[in-house]
Amino acid sequence: MLRITRLTDYAAVVLSVLAASPGEVLSASDIAERAGLEATTVSKVLKPLAQAALVEGFRGAHGGYRLARPARDVALIDVIEAMEGPLAVTDCSVHDGNCGLESSCGMRRNWRRINDVIVQSLRGITLQDMLEPEPDPRAARRIDVRLASA
Repeated sequence: MLRITRLTDYAAVVLSVLAASPGEVLSASDIAERAGLEATTVSKVLKPLAQAALVEGFRGAHGGYRLARPARDVALIDVIEAMEGPLAVTDCSVHDGNCGLESSCGMRRNWRRINDVIVQSLRGITLQDMLEPEPDPRAARRIDVRLASA
């Protein structure tokens, strides 16, 4: 099963808190409170996010963190790769030399294609998209009566 780690999920939550307050510098404890997470967890998540230049850290009495760029410019793949490294559905879909069957296996090219599709999909979803409310599933099922009777 393709699955992101809990810390990556928390990273998305932390970034969504920062995105909800654009330009505002929030302390790790403020972020933790708004996100409903432990302060130690937030601190653990902020370090790789800062290393990946997704957040900016400020020291001092009024220090804290803010998004390094607008939420619409932060792709979900950026968050995943900041926390977990390059996305790979299999070892051979990203790195050479990790499998003894590499030279004779016909699946590698296909796994790479699948990996590329997933990466492209995640590149198309931004942090701003993640802030949007989830659409009402009932609205998608409605049929316009005017069209149905025409």
